[in-house]
Amino acid sequence: MIGVIRTLFAFLRLLGPERSSDLGGWLLRTASPLLPVNRVALANIRAAFPGMADSEVRRIARGAWENLGRTAAEYAHLKTLFDYDYLNPDAPSRVEVDGIEHFIALKDDEKPGLIFSAHLANWELPAICAQAYDLDTTAVFRAPNDPAIASVVHEIRSGAMGGLAAAKQGAAFAMQGVLERNGHLGMLIDQHFTRGVVVPFMGRPALTNPILGKFARRFECPVHGVRVVRLPNQRFRLELTPPLDLPRDAAGEIDVQGAMAMMTAVVEGWVRDHPEQWLWMHRRWRPTMMSAAVAEAGMAVARTPAFKAT
Repeated sequence: MIGVIRTLFAFLRLLGPERSSDLGGWLLRTASPLLPVNRVALANIRAAFPGMADSEVRRIARGAWENLGRTAAEYAHLKTLFDYDYLNPDAPSRVEVDGIEHFIALKDDEKPGLIFSAHLANWELPAICAQAYDLDTTAVFRAPNDPAIASVVHEIRSGAMGGLAAAKQGAAFAMQGVLERNGHLGMLIDQHFTRGVVVPFMGRPALTNPILGKFARRFECPVHGVRVVRLPNQRFRLELTPPLDLPRDAAGEIDVQGAMAMMTAVVEGWVRDHPEQWLWMHRRWRPTMMSAAVAEAGMAVARTPAFKAT
């Protein structure tokens, strides 16, 4: 299986990044109506945009599949896909960067930092950007379920990015170590997390991994968002936000749930800007688990000494 994948990637490299992207996008866009998981995408879009015309719902879903196909094909070119030179920003390139001054500030402030992102456009590019400009960043990633694909993708990521940390049991200790040495963590925060905190997302409650909020509280470090926008003609724009002013509790410490809600609200704005570039196929909202999470949160509040039942 690994041999087949390597052969496929070799073929895509021969095509070049533009034609590879076009081919991958066309294949998934064409096949998407036949894929069972397309029903998940359609249901998610309808729930997020109530009242939207069905033709528009299907257009967004097809666009999301095309983006996913393009992103998959672009893995063969990750090492060369990012070609932006901030010392010569007017030079022709397939990538433009908005907010490069924030990357530079993170690099020079001698403090740890947190960067959140989402599955938009080609979501691998921010980690490559950080590596290109020597920003000490560890990207937290979730490996593909298929071992053969995971092996090849990890090999490609390792050659194009800085540090990598797999999202698995015990990963929090490695992530903490990165921050303790004044490094930076980059993490995608737009997927379901069973043991997460409840935050609003696209008009519905969703479970979100609280780890960045916890680290922000502990290390009092800057937190930035970064998104990728896919532009016409196989081009991209990276946008890094200024540091967020996260909400705090009565003691003046960063409120973890409030912090994750704020980060998620930023992601929601990104998704609403370019819904056809987000990963709608993921089961982001899971009502059964949500009910259990809300009940558990209520019990936790009831157990605190300050809680008074009315």
